[in-house]
Amino acid sequence: MMEALPLIMFAVLTVLLMLGFPVAFTLLGTSLVFGVIGFGWDFFNLLPLRIWGTMNNFTLIAVPLFVFMGVMLERSGLAEDLLETMALLFGRMCGGLAVSVVIVGMLLGASTGIVGATVVTMGLISLPTMLRRGYQTELATGVIAASGTLGQIIPPSIVLVLLGDIIGVSVGNLFMGAVIPGMVLVGLYIIYIIIYSRLNKSCAPTIPDEEWAAIKAAGLWSRVLKALVPPLLLMTCVLGSIFAGVASPTEAAAVGAAGAIVLSILNGRFTFKRLRETMNSTMVLTCMVFTILVGAGAFGLVFRGLGGDTVIRDYITHLAFGKWTVMFIVMSIIFVIGFFLDFIEITFIHIPVLAPIMADFGFDPLWFAILFAVNLQTSFMTPPFGFSLFYLKGVSPPHVKTGQIYKGIIPFVLLQVIGLGLVVAFPAMATWLPKVVFGN
Repeated sequence: MMEALPLIMFAVLTVLLMLGFPVAFTLLGTSLVFGVIGFGWDFFNLLPLRIWGTMNNFTLIAVPLFVFMGVMLERSGLAEDLLETMALLFGRMCGGLAVSVVIVGMLLGASTGIVGATVVTMGLISLPTMLRRGYQTELATGVIAASGTLGQIIPPSIVLVLLGDIIGVSVGNLFMGAVIPGMVLVGLYIIYIIIYSRLNKSCAPTIPDEEWAAIKAAGLWSRVLKALVPPLLLMTCVLGSIFAGVASPTEAAAVGAAGAIVLSILNGRFTFKRLRETMNSTMVLTCMVFTILVGAGAFGLVFRGLGGDTVIRDYITHLAFGKWTVMFIVMSIIFVIGFFLDFIEITFIHIPVLAPIMADFGFDPLWFAILFAVNLQTSFMTPPFGFSLFYLKGVSPPHVKTGQIYKGIIPFVLLQVIGLGLVVAFPAMATWLPKVVFGN
């Protein structure tokens, strides 16, 4: 019975999560019950040490700082200016509005990294415009939902900070390793949009000639420079300080938070009321992440103490397959779990168990950390619990149906799978740039 206890524990956790119980309290409650069953009351002597070790981690200070940076930028109007300007810039090409949404998603991902804020902002501003100009509903919603998730792979990304801490890889290396895979996904999205738009011109019409002439006369390029310079400057300050070795990721996050305040002031959008609202939002999001982190730490302590990681490792290593088949199975498990759990739950519950197994098979920790990050990105777009879909539906016009949103994301989920396959086939996509920059 004791040998089966870790599997029973995992099954109970999964069932409770599927029933809709809060993640943090489910993790901690399950851990406490099974910890007492497995170790007796002495378990409560071990738990505070685990929690203290988690909360004393210097790297994780970057999480609230990056969250603050993202929320402040979103409230400063930067995203709105970017969307409106890029839509005008690319409006004359087939699928130009959709391409502009992808580019803005990339820039916001590199500036904020908060999927919810990006999807909601683009949904409020771009979706009505795209529909008004005759864009196919499925294409418009799919592009917005997919582009909003780019912040999960394009650095600085909160999920990369968390993965670096769990897997034991330098966050700076992860940031650099994610650049090429992130750009590949952006390229795949744009190529698909252009091809689809040319084959189905009625689904993505261009801006009429008369309107385009009026836009140019109003000073288009000055608007473009004004909208592009702030996010590019912030990206340079945050990522450049890391890649140049001037600052650690945590210190660079502080630079980003301060830079977001400066940009808000320069935009004329800074008020102490907005600052207070940003700090409140940061506190709520950070508390959510760290409460789940504490619960996940307790779960990991009990699961490993009961021998759960050994059971899973023995099962996988005794499969009559090579290590690449095991890699395929692990990636498939993460992909399927993403239909039901979000990236934070997967990162804290499953990655600590699966990552050591991959290391035992001799896979490069940096490489499979990037694989995990790309795979986790799909969890935002896969129904029934894709948060990107929920965010978008919440701000969509009433005539946009949930089924249309689900149908629209299918091509982009497939593109993400293709991107994942490319990183598997060409590991240098994730490892080459860190070696060139950091020499390790």
